[in-house]
Amino acid sequence: MLQRRWYASTVCFLPLLPVLVLNYEHYFQCSQYSECGNNDGISYPFRLLQSPSYCGYPGYELNCVSDNQHTYVTVNLEGNSYIVKRINYEKAHLLLVDPEFVDKPCPRRFAIPRINSTLFRFTDLNAYLTVYLNCSFAEKPSDLLHIDCPGNSYYKIENGSSRFTENFTDEPECMITAKMPVYEGIQESGGGVGFGQELARGFQLKWLYNADWCYGCFESGGLCGYNESSPQDQTCFCPNRTASGSCSIGKMKSSKRKEHLIIGICIVASLSLVSILCTVWFFTYLRGKRKKHFGSTLLGRVSSLQASSKSDPELNSLHAPIFSYDELHEATNGFDPARELGVGGFGIVYKGTLKDGQVVAVKRLYENNHRLVEQFINEIKILSLLRHPNLVTLYGCTSRHSRELLLVYEFVPNGTVADHLYGSRASESFLPWHTRISIATETANALSYLHSIEPHIIHRDIKTNNLLLDDEFHVKVADFGISRLFPTDVTHVSTAPQGTPGYVDPEYHHCYQLTDKSDVYSFGVVLAELLSSKPPVDMTRSRNDINLANMAVNMIQRQELHELVDPRLGYQLDCEANRMITQVAELAFQCLQSDGEMRPCIKDVLLILEGIKTSVQKKEIHEEMNATWKEEALPLKSSKLYSPNSVTQEWGSSETTPNTSG
Repeated sequence: MLQRRWYASTVCFLPLLPVLVLNYEHYFQCSQYSECGNNDGISYPFRLLQSPSYCGYPGYELNCVSDNQHTYVTVNLEGNSYIVKRINYEKAHLLLVDPEFVDKPCPRRFAIPRINSTLFRFTDLNAYLTVYLNCSFAEKPSDLLHIDCPGNSYYKIENGSSRFTENFTDEPECMITAKMPVYEGIQESGGGVGFGQELARGFQLKWLYNADWCYGCFESGGLCGYNESSPQDQTCFCPNRTASGSCSIGKMKSSKRKEHLIIGICIVASLSLVSILCTVWFFTYLRGKRKKHFGSTLLGRVSSLQASSKSDPELNSLHAPIFSYDELHEATNGFDPARELGVGGFGIVYKGTLKDGQVVAVKRLYENNHRLVEQFINEIKILSLLRHPNLVTLYGCTSRHSRELLLVYEFVPNGTVADHLYGSRASESFLPWHTRISIATETANALSYLHSIEPHIIHRDIKTNNLLLDDEFHVKVADFGISRLFPTDVTHVSTAPQGTPGYVDPEYHHCYQLTDKSDVYSFGVVLAELLSSKPPVDMTRSRNDINLANMAVNMIQRQELHELVDPRLGYQLDCEANRMITQVAELAFQCLQSDGEMRPCIKDVLLILEGIKTSVQKKEIHEEMNATWKEEALPLKSSKLYSPNSVTQEWGSSETTPNTSG
């Protein structure tokens, strides 16, 4: 009887739950994405890309990046990424540094910072460093300091009285001249500070958006945000509501404001607790019947997760946001075939739109059997450990006791690499060589990250259908359903072979031993696809060439690379393209060795690809400079290179080609 009375008394609070959820969602979403590495105070107008768009002002997006050793914040300025060293909210200052200048006394390139003048400006606290590379002075000017790197190269520093521009200084005796902003403290460089150390101090920007109003919101217990429908509004997300400018009501005295804030928080906390208890009762009461879940807010998902914690402790321990089946059914328009993005071995991926307007990708597993439940849990477990710009982000999932198993990811709009090479998008556009080498490098970067973190992760299904592309053709590696956590103290894991025909490591297939070199083999097949624009398996090809890996190895051994390479890449028309394509082919050959110990590790593969990519960038800069000279009708100087955006200069005299024995 007492239990029934308790149920009856708590039911009256159920109507409050949707109100609390709607008011709390924005506050909760923005507050949980404010930390990255040592930067634990990221706030408005900035937001991390992992957070919803309403958490920051447009144009002030930051990214949280992890490499093999560190986690740090980066910002993208007109296509170039810079490390954020410090954010001064009081003065609206950012201290940035080009990652190429970090721990590199002799950088291989100099990228001139370009900024959106409506968002940022260079501060007067910058000095300006001019670099002169490969000079042939008859007599060196006295104001130039020698750079202790290969070649006759020099630099000088001027104070910040002259405004920084992106133009190059004219110095006919030098091949390349570049002028860059550097933080003011380095302008007196005679005291033993090295050239590399000076560059590593970075440069300072001031952001132009005035967020002074935000202090009132923050002091009142709120978080500042952006309202797309009313951009001029001073939107303040409060724990219990959304307000204008401040969570405080009227002009209360400081003590009263704090008192009311404490009371408000207590009320919200109490109601939230009661609401959660009501939710537990609600799902218990309807057990065995068709469950009706709340909306698409994260609070509703957390409540659902708590409600199912006893019956699903493994999923609960992963802290994955829970979506309801009904919500995702509605988001995909009833899993409309017109919204299919792709079909895989374990499910179909659909494009969906949540109630808050966010576009997502929803993977619908074929059937709820024991094996698929294991893969469902495995993918959530793996992705919850990862954070990398070239790995797809998991937003959440349904409960594994749901009517169907559904996974929700970020939506990557530009299809897969396979689509562009030989699939549905191949007739619409052609992937040029610089895009292909970028795809290869970013994929290797993602794999290097997976193989280096603790515990290591072996993807096991690297293929072009699992390499998603955004609008700028950056890679997102997807599908971790059969990935394996790899103990650091073992050389291999014995397990039944899994993967996609054409990509599976033959040593793994025959010996049942999975190693990190298994991913390297699959990546070698991807390189062969990027070279040839051919699928990994094609039954219409001759018997010996059905498998692209075998076809590529045989043609490279027979020195018939021209038969393998897509003729549109200019392999036989452009000497520079010929050289770079040959290097990638040699690398693919090494990755495709049947003996796993003969294959390079993915970190070495990445280093080689980065070197080749630098060559591509140098070639593009030369072409851009030639076009600029022609447009401006300037006399061509063969001893000097110009660029309005960036300069790439290798230290040393020549590049080496990886040596492969057949």
